[in-house]
Amino acid sequence: MGTAQNRALRCSVLLCFFSILVFLLLSSGGVSGQSLPVFACDVGSNPALENLAFCDTSLEIDLRVADLVKRLTLQEKIGFLVNSARNVSRLGIPKYEWWSEALHGVSYVGPGTRFSKVVPGATSFPQVILTAASFNASLFEAIGRVVSTEARAMYNVGLAGLTFWSPNINIFRDPRWGRGQETPGEDPLLSSKYGSGYVRGLQQNDDGDPNGLKVAACCKHYTAYDVDKWKGIDRFHFNAMVSKQDLDDTFQPPFKSCVVDGNAASVMCSYNQVNGKPTCADPDLLSGVIRGEWKLKGYIVSDCDSIEVLHNSQRYTKTPEEAAAKAILAGLDLNCGSFLGKYTAGAVKGGLLDEAAIDKAISNNFATLMRLGFFDGDPRKQLYGKLGPEDVCTPEHRELAREAARQGIVLLKNSPGSLPLSPTAFKSLAVIGPNANVTKTMIGNYEGTPCKYTTPLQGLTASVATTYQPGCSNVVCNTAQLDDAKNIAASADATILIMGADKSIEAESLDRVDLRLPGQQQLLVTEVAKVSKGPVILVIMSGGCMDISFAKSDDRITSILWVGYPGEAGGAAIADVIFGYFNPSGRLPMTWYPQSFVDKVPMTNMMMRPDLSDGHPGRTYRFYTGETVYSFGDGLSYSSFNYHLIQVPKLVFIPLEEGHICHSSRCKSLDVGEQHCQNLGFDIQLGVKNMGRMSGSHTVFLFSTPPSIHNSPQKHLVGFEKVFLKAQTETQVRLKVDVCKDLSVVDENGNRKIALGQHVLHVGSLKSSLSLRI
Repeated sequence: MGTAQNRALRCSVLLCFFSILVFLLLSSGGVSGQSLPVFACDVGSNPALENLAFCDTSLEIDLRVADLVKRLTLQEKIGFLVNSARNVSRLGIPKYEWWSEALHGVSYVGPGTRFSKVVPGATSFPQVILTAASFNASLFEAIGRVVSTEARAMYNVGLAGLTFWSPNINIFRDPRWGRGQETPGEDPLLSSKYGSGYVRGLQQNDDGDPNGLKVAACCKHYTAYDVDKWKGIDRFHFNAMVSKQDLDDTFQPPFKSCVVDGNAASVMCSYNQVNGKPTCADPDLLSGVIRGEWKLKGYIVSDCDSIEVLHNSQRYTKTPEEAAAKAILAGLDLNCGSFLGKYTAGAVKGGLLDEAAIDKAISNNFATLMRLGFFDGDPRKQLYGKLGPEDVCTPEHRELAREAARQGIVLLKNSPGSLPLSPTAFKSLAVIGPNANVTKTMIGNYEGTPCKYTTPLQGLTASVATTYQPGCSNVVCNTAQLDDAKNIAASADATILIMGADKSIEAESLDRVDLRLPGQQQLLVTEVAKVSKGPVILVIMSGGCMDISFAKSDDRITSILWVGYPGEAGGAAIADVIFGYFNPSGRLPMTWYPQSFVDKVPMTNMMMRPDLSDGHPGRTYRFYTGETVYSFGDGLSYSSFNYHLIQVPKLVFIPLEEGHICHSSRCKSLDVGEQHCQNLGFDIQLGVKNMGRMSGSHTVFLFSTPPSIHNSPQKHLVGFEKVFLKAQTETQVRLKVDVCKDLSVVDENGNRKIALGQHVLHVGSLKSSLSLRI
């Protein structure tokens, strides 16, 4: 071989080596910093996989799943019962991490998602409680669409999974609950609309395929879960004693809507017991209701380590193998944790469980991954394959985060001449409070790294010159620094006090015992208000309610805003409302109770309805009979809105088949059944006029007060609609009412009934009687 040939050969070998090196660097992220997405059926790398039926995208999913399951050994099957699913290299299946979170943006909580130089942050929307305060169903879905786009973009560069354990749709039953901030509030209808809307936003494919999933959502924590850690009682040991009536009337509706209306791909069972049974080992709740009645098309997952909890903490089973068997036989498909990975084989060996039950569980898991395209080969060649880092934190996404915060902010008090502040008339602002210049506080829990923060101080300073004093070193506020705060308030044209809570006050595993402002915050507010020369605006940043009765009745405090935890753009949104760039339209999604409520009602008392025998006043606006600081649905605007009814029925007849018992006897209610519920509905039409000088949005609420039977609610929300109106203009709003769904009540046995007799429909101050008869 000649010298030239040798040189050519050496060059060829070097070129080959260099090509391989570049490929390896790209694959590992060494050059671009990007990793490859995780997926199965990589036919490009292993052509033999093309012959496997589970990799054949032309087949129905159930056939593909069955083919895959029959190829697995028992140990391999068990590896797919846990969140950190094992690989099966002989079948081209890589490891997959099921646990990712997306409560209000892609989160770094959970091992399935991380941020890096490639994607350093994702859009952080307001915490859910504030988004819910917008009462804007289209917004709930729009946020879900953005979050799923950013999630898919991160998946494509190896930074996220495809299964996201969000939303949290538990009812915010008690104001002390540390996780109430994660929820849409206390009302079953609002929680249902939020949950199903957000799930649709996360899951719906852009190609219209009803089977396909953009990402898989998970509705949690099922069910009656709302005690984390209160006075020594924690969620791992708590047995929620819930009546059948309260369970089906209050706690279950959001989950039903999530599955039935939202088509959620997953439901997560909770740590607590319900009436003596751990939810993750209750066949009635899992197989019976979720999969049987609601027809879940997806998988049921445990809260993390809850199978271990029911065995070790709750002592529900004698052996870990029995716990594994009970959970799987109850209908659990996936264990967040390692418990099923350790003890399922022993359960099979001991005769507590057969392999067919495991097949059933992993089939639900595999079907979900197949709907996501995980078994369809390289995702970069699929529907969302072109999404990448440039699709995260886009200007449009960040603007939606600001808009969501604006729409949720609630104006609770506004004296004449206070808000909005004119940025030209007011030359100086004193900005005071432990939450006035915060960043991470604004995004609450289950957060991710945001695109960019705008603090309240930054937002306000963008329009008017400010002086700033924190007033307290943190929200605990053991010692208020009064002098410096009073000095700047005395000389400023207006004073803005930004107070409230953070995760040191309310969080997962941390419930409150007190509803008042923490520490000396109230003292700071009161003393500053005494010396301020201009309007005093109190801004409460919190997830739960605060007893601010002192501020409500203090004439020197001219305005009060509740801003929840407003997300990455919270500071800009607060300024938009304060300066009148945006007309506030948020309404409270939960009751604000006085401190006296928590002084006399144990958090562990799950009763929703009042009980006169022991002085229990009931819970939430539907049943609470006591005084409130502010009520569910409260919220002011810079405009006023007037209503007039255009169309509302006075009488609706319920058709009954011949021979029905209620033809011959006096019935107070009827079972909700298909025969007499079909097409049984009507429209309410009303005119809404913006009487003010500012354009703005307004939420129209339709409430119903049913007849006093079955211990029914004093009123309940039937529907809501958010409309935008320019100044001095009018529009018509049509609200559809499904008699069996919207005007029914739940009886003492948990059965849904149509209440016969007089119902009172409320829209604002307008009331109209409606008679339901047979």
